Amino acid sequence: MDGPLTDNAGCPGRAVEWPASLLLRTAPVRRRTLARGPDSCRGSPGGRSEEQTERHSGVTMGTDDCSPVLKLSEVSGAQDDRFKALGQFFEKKYGQPPEFYVRAPGRVNLIGEHIDYCGYSVFPMAVQQDIVMAVRGVSKPTIALANMDPSYADFSCSTEKLSVERPSGSVPWSSYVLCGVLGVQEHCRLAALRGLQVAVSGSIPASSGLSSSSALVCAASLATLHANQVSLSKSEVAGVCAHAERYIGTEGGGMDQAICFLAKKGTAKLIEFNPLRAHDVQLPPGAVFVIANSLAEKNKAASSDYNCRVMECRLATQLLAKSRGLEWPKFRRLGDLQKELKLEFSEMVDMVRTVLHEQPYSKKEICSELGVTEQQLDEITLSENTRHIDQFLPYQRALHVFSEAGRVFAFRAVCESGGEDVLSRMGQLMNESHASCRDQYECSHELLDTICRIAEGVAYGARLTGAGWGGCTVALVPGDRVDEYINKLKTEFYARRPNAEGLDLDTVVFRTEPGDGAAIYV
Repeated sequence: MDGPLTDNAGCPGRAVEWPASLLLRTAPVRRRTLARGPDSCRGSPGGRSEEQTERHSGVTMGTDDCSPVLKLSEVSGAQDDRFKALGQFFEKKYGQPPEFYVRAPGRVNLIGEHIDYCGYSVFPMAVQQDIVMAVRGVSKPTIALANMDPSYADFSCSTEKLSVERPSGSVPWSSYVLCGVLGVQEHCRLAALRGLQVAVSGSIPASSGLSSSSALVCAASLATLHANQVSLSKSEVAGVCAHAERYIGTEGGGMDQAICFLAKKGTAKLIEFNPLRAHDVQLPPGAVFVIANSLAEKNKAASSDYNCRVMECRLATQLLAKSRGLEWPKFRRLGDLQKELKLEFSEMVDMVRTVLHEQPYSKKEICSELGVTEQQLDEITLSENTRHIDQFLPYQRALHVFSEAGRVFAFRAVCESGGEDVLSRMGQLMNESHASCRDQYECSHELLDTICRIAEGVAYGARLTGAGWGGCTVALVPGDRVDEYINKLKTEFYARRPNAEGLDLDTVVFRTEPGDGAAIYV
């Protein structure tokens, strides 16, 4: 097992950023004939040889690190039935069978919420719920999309001058697919894309906090790469997908995409960024996680709340940097500032309490503190969909980030230390995380809080997972009390929710285990 993760200052949690050089290649990607093997990487990015492994933009690269190409015959059980149903749907829709399939899993973040975009490590695992795409390449320069769920409308567009419009309201499902396609095209400098016919089956509940949108982006990127006979390592395509979601205005940090590609069955992951690294963490015996959907939905790309939190952390970074006499416009993330100052988490918390005030900051006050006009602040710091906001809470957001980043490493240490009370200590950290998300980051929801209260006395701990404002909770439950906890939620929560009527509750509240990452099936 790897030792403690520290930056050069000895501070746990590296300050990270997807490097610009990773997001735009300096040379066209060379295409090669697809190798049909379960462990083969297809093509050779940037003209690298098949055997060559090199460092590229701080990310470990290598053709032995591509998403696997598996045999369709290896799919079994209920998943096999699902693949077959999707293939039949595809053939009925397009008049011919798909050439290949792509699977991209959802994820649950066990701890470490809203800190990846601040430069800190996270602790997710992939779940069994996923996005599966049936795909066929066509010579006609069009992308045709169909979904087995009839509530999602069909879509088609030309591959020539492909673009994704930033929505003013809810984001159509097709936009996430286009993000993945466009991300690959721009990153790999593909002058002409092969047309695609795509059919989708999804088992990840929408807006649940289990990363259904990112799974769509990741599946689309992998499908585009395979259809165009191009190969990227898991690390590189994860970076491409993280950047691609910004086409629709989501300022995420890369966790969802990283775990989607780097997940390994049976283990959770502690994920670092820049370079992107995933460390296997074996969960203690008896650790069982139960996911419960609050049935409160919120699309983070359709509101400014998510990006507002990103900007509040950015403003906290710049206000703190200015107080130390640093060139504040260069600092955009709290992790970068901590690395520069060479301070521990506790010292950063003290700094926040000393420099910032608890009361809301007006935009005018922030401009005065930084010595800029509102127009300059818009250009230097704020995203387009947050420039209308006039009040920010950098004090509270920064306190959450530093405390949550510390909990991630404490969680890993507890997992590895073992002991009779290991599960209780893990649960306590999860409870503390939820309290911070609720009180300091204000990203919880009354229904999420209700589920966490119901978990008391049965689970070791419970917390919201994902962006929040609805979606799911994750609870650490004793193995012999899983059924008790699930039944308790069904009677005390879901039976009182009108929007739960008629639902298959086994798809709404369920136990989960760490699953595999994205793969191609031929």
